[in-house]
Amino acid sequence: MMKPPINMEQWLTSKRLRTHGLLLLLTLWSFYFWTLATPNLRDRDGNLKGTDFLHLYTLGALASEHRGGDLYDIDAQAAVAVQQVPEAVGIRYLPLYPPQVSIFFIPLAHLPYRWALIVWWFCTTATYGLCCYSIWRACPRLRHFGWTVGILAAAYPPFFHLIAWGQTSAIALVCFTLLFFSLRNRRYFVAGLVLGCLIFKPQLALAATILFIALGRWKLLAGAFLSASAQVSVGLLYYGITPFGSWLRTLLSVRSTLPAFEPRPYQTHCLRTFWSMILPWDSLSFALYVLSAAIVFGWTITLWKRRAILPLRFSALLLTTVLVSPHLTVYDLVILALALLLLADWLISQPAAGFGLGTLLYLVYFLPLVGPFTRWIHVQLSVVAMVAVVYLIWRLCVGNVSGNVVPAGVASARDRGN
Repeated sequence: MMKPPINMEQWLTSKRLRTHGLLLLLTLWSFYFWTLATPNLRDRDGNLKGTDFLHLYTLGALASEHRGGDLYDIDAQAAVAVQQVPEAVGIRYLPLYPPQVSIFFIPLAHLPYRWALIVWWFCTTATYGLCCYSIWRACPRLRHFGWTVGILAAAYPPFFHLIAWGQTSAIALVCFTLLFFSLRNRRYFVAGLVLGCLIFKPQLALAATILFIALGRWKLLAGAFLSASAQVSVGLLYYGITPFGSWLRTLLSVRSTLPAFEPRPYQTHCLRTFWSMILPWDSLSFALYVLSAAIVFGWTITLWKRRAILPLRFSALLLTTVLVSPHLTVYDLVILALALLLLADWLISQPAAGFGLGTLLYLVYFLPLVGPFTRWIHVQLSVVAMVAVVYLIWRLCVGNVSGNVVPAGVASARDRGN
């Protein structure tokens, strides 16, 4: 069967996308495997292999000994980390995860660090692959391009960073994947239960929570409250109230500790750091962050109120989640893999309606690679591209009386959602 051409933009052909993805795949992963090829736990750059996974591994060790009082003690954690992994000398982390997260990592903490990291890498890769596969299967116009999608998914820069940093964003990706299917099937209480699971990374739940409050989706919000409360209760039952109070105090004081929490702001991709890297005045940059976040929220809320098709609405929500987050590092951009798939699928059938959108998606995909250049140009280009995508989707919706942004009969009742 002959494959239909990808006509998102005249220059964005299937062959070109596949070639670019393959070149990126070979370059990124060959370099990373070469960097890891050392006999000890330090790579060729002197970094601990897995980097942030050490923090998760240490939390699991503390949880296995019921040391809830040390979950938010940086010095105590550094000492435990060295006991568990001697190569971790001099590494310190600012603890921000809620208490229940540490319990999740108890099984891995019983393994040697090297094997625990390998298991975590495997689980992260499998989770990411399953989520991308599930969304790809839900995109009828992308089904003919399985190899292209697979190559681009494996080469996606945020996925590379997710593995290299050993972070937990794959769990957030699962939550957003399940949220999409729950909304598509109109199972709103289940959608709320899924949303509440993001309490382990509350900054990623901020946009969706504000959106559904604005829309008055109380059944969904009730599910989110129940799910988040249940997750927090696990930590309370295991440790008692003290660690939970320490976590809340840490969150309330996080703005004053952000310089320590973000040693490499050029690896962050949100509106807050976008403005702070341009302007040296904290009050002005924060005011512009709030203003720009409000504008992006306005576009997204309009999309949902006009009931544009679910792939467009959900993609806008994912982009807004990233943009308005107070803190978002490059590995968290992995959740945008879902938006890229959904929007690409829509653009194949609507190339004229989305003129320019294909190029913007290409930029959203690749620009996280050039994040380090922000140290010199002071403009995080990925943020500009993401804002432009949300704006273009909003314009397409506003310019269409029905809000569906597609000809009659193209979108099914299931796609439209509610």
